[in-house]
Amino acid sequence: MRRLYTVVSLSVGTLLAAMALSGCAGASDGRRIVRIGHNQATDHPTHVALLEFESYVEDRLGDRYNVEVYPSELLGSQTDMVQLTQTGAIDFCVASNSILETFSDNYTLFNMPYLFASAQAYHASMDDPQITGPIFDSTKKAGFEAVTWIDAGTRNFYTVSTPIESPADLKGLKIRVQQSPTNVEMMRLLGGSATPMGFGEVYTALQSKIIDGAENNEMALTSNGHGDVCKFYSYDMHQMIPDILIGNCAFLDGLSPEDRAVFEEGFLLVNQVERQEWTKAVEAAKQKAENEQGVQFLYPDTAPFQEICLPMHQSVLGQYPDLKPFYDAIQEHNRANGPEGGGTQ
Repeated sequence: MRRLYTVVSLSVGTLLAAMALSGCAGASDGRRIVRIGHNQATDHPTHVALLEFESYVEDRLGDRYNVEVYPSELLGSQTDMVQLTQTGAIDFCVASNSILETFSDNYTLFNMPYLFASAQAYHASMDDPQITGPIFDSTKKAGFEAVTWIDAGTRNFYTVSTPIESPADLKGLKIRVQQSPTNVEMMRLLGGSATPMGFGEVYTALQSKIIDGAENNEMALTSNGHGDVCKFYSYDMHQMIPDILIGNCAFLDGLSPEDRAVFEEGFLLVNQVERQEWTKAVEAAKQKAENEQGVQFLYPDTAPFQEICLPMHQSVLGQYPDLKPFYDAIQEHNRANGPEGGGTQ
């Protein structure tokens, strides 16, 4: 496993001190404050689902716990929030898969392009505890563990002015990718120029033409305004990468069996509600992007993209052989839930 990142930045340290001074662990009425942070807006499916979690826990354990949900990076960037959860300054946060890769190589698995044959295979794999259980537990030595996964849809390419109908159309284009070696290699193979940067910088980079496009789900077009600049969204469907809700181990281990059971039920509710809300939000985003922003949605043949990227699978498995059992289990779900069985287009 890669080294665990245990050094907390100065900005996080400042936030830690401020929260400690404000009485981080306990409310004035004696209840334990449970703080949850994420980086999405208040209308995002993630926030809606976490509010359901808040209501669920407080309805059953409200005499002991006061759950507070902080959206829009109010507790810092995702990296900051992971560190705060690691130290116990906050109790939970939603983290991207790429950040968790720095704590456990196991999360590299989910970054593989074309790992899942369909949305159904993706959901079946993520719901399989034989796959996710060991991966979710693999960061416990770092002080946190994953408690559920959050659907972030399918990642596709979108560009300012160049329609992406085949891998050849990516040649020479500067495409923003997540700060992950896997994504950089994927772009190299596809012929584009990978430009890793923080998500908050993407809109300005697109507007000023520092980059030619990016890759993300449909929500980026509307919630983040990228559809105001990018006019082509191409369903090459190169990745289905979950976001992960993580919790501080000390907090979770300190819960009584009865309280832990309620929290576990709440984690399941987060997953269920977010997936339902995600489906509705994506459809609304597509309608807004097409009708109000003038975005054209393209549906290229994904086979040429897959053919180029699939050699990465053996390369990653060669580098991380411990991932092979999880990979094989996902292939079983792919065979049972392939595109011909009703997968995504």
